[in-house]
Amino acid sequence: MRSLDDVFPRLAGLAFRARFSLGPKERAYLDQRGMAVMLEHAADFVAKRLAPAEPPNDGKQTPMRGHPVFIAQHATATCCRACLAKWHGIPAGRVLSENEQRHIVAAIGRWLDQGLGDS
Repeated sequence: MRSLDDVFPRLAGLAFRARFSLGPKERAYLDQRGMAVMLEHAADFVAKRLAPAEPPNDGKQTPMRGHPVFIAQHATATCCRACLAKWHGIPAGRVLSENEQRHIVAAIGRWLDQGLGDS
């Protein structure tokens, strides 16, 4: 598993990842509920949508909008098992460990906390 300090600069250089930002509705949702709730949502989404060895609909399980965590997942390449393998060094085809799930939630939280999603 790669350090977020190594992953974030690499992702920042990609136009596709850099285009993600929170819209007014997602920003308001984050502001109203706070970071702690966003991290709870992220942990739940990761456990249900990414942690299984073969997630249903892998590669298409994370919507592109509608929740700050979904947008952060695309921006941080934590949206599907292929992106996790390519960018974070977390292999596909097996259940994610607790440590790997925490890593993914940390990436999402870091992106949201640093205001990287502000347009």
